[in-house]
Amino acid sequence: MSDVVKIATRESYGNALVECAKEYDNIVVLDADLAEATKTIIFQKAYPERHIDCGIAESNMIGIAAGLAATGKIPFASSFAMFAAGRAFEQIRNSVGYPHLNVKIGATHAGISVGEDGATHQCNEDIALMRTIPGMVVINPADDVEARAAVKAAIEHDGPVYLRFGRLAVPVINDNDDYKFELGKGVTLKEGSDVTIIATGLCVSETLEAAKMLEADGISAKVINIHTIKPLDEELVVAAAKETGKVVTVEEHSVIGGLGSAVCDCLSEKAPTPVMKIGVNDVFGESGPALKLIEKYGLDAKSIYNKVKSFV
Repeated sequence: MSDVVKIATRESYGNALVECAKEYDNIVVLDADLAEATKTIIFQKAYPERHIDCGIAESNMIGIAAGLAATGKIPFASSFAMFAAGRAFEQIRNSVGYPHLNVKIGATHAGISVGEDGATHQCNEDIALMRTIPGMVVINPADDVEARAAVKAAIEHDGPVYLRFGRLAVPVINDNDDYKFELGKGVTLKEGSDVTIIATGLCVSETLEAAKMLEADGISAKVINIHTIKPLDEELVVAAAKETGKVVTVEEHSVIGGLGSAVCDCLSEKAPTPVMKIGVNDVFGESGPALKLIEKYGLDAKSIYNKVKSFV
């Protein structure tokens, strides 16, 4: 896949903010002394008067964002997922979620693909945390195209949105002319009849590769990209489960509380179906090269292929 274009979704985030700022003059970007890493530095250079560096004070940053939203601004509060969702959870819940303010949270460096920064910075719990906040929209884009579309959709949505971005460059898979991003709607990337694989974020491209390997073994896998984990596209999930009879979820996140849990919550109520969850199995990460960690934790195409094959 050396000829495939790869872009980190954190880069997409910075670029999308600049593009959208041309149309929306009420966008303000906040950062917690991490503009170089979150790529909001791209916005800072283009619109210095609309960028606020809050220092290493993520909880305070969320409070400032809430105040800005209350005055009619569209603030994007940016930091690593571990600090945005973790350290500032109480402020997000009480100062943003409870009054349902129009704050957008740009959380970069999510998941184990943060790599050498190690377990303290590899946030595999953020989707679970954000899902619990009433009214919070949770988006985990798969590539550059989807990440840029997600930023635009977040701006157009009135209410709090959590956007999850990665450090690692990932293949661009949604660069087709008919691609359409819609909040709360999944995207069927491949039809299949034996099993449905529902993936999100970085794992979508790996899942597509795994599906090709399964096809070579005579296993027909339906692949669905769920970019919006909350609200979940329950109609698509239920229909796919009824069609194939087995479901696998794949995510660069804990198997507790993330995409897999959302899918299981839905199916247990509306269409009981055998489900296998592939993700980080209730353990902390570790320091190491991102690609090696993805392989070790079973989120690469070959590992997904082996697990799905044994499940089917």
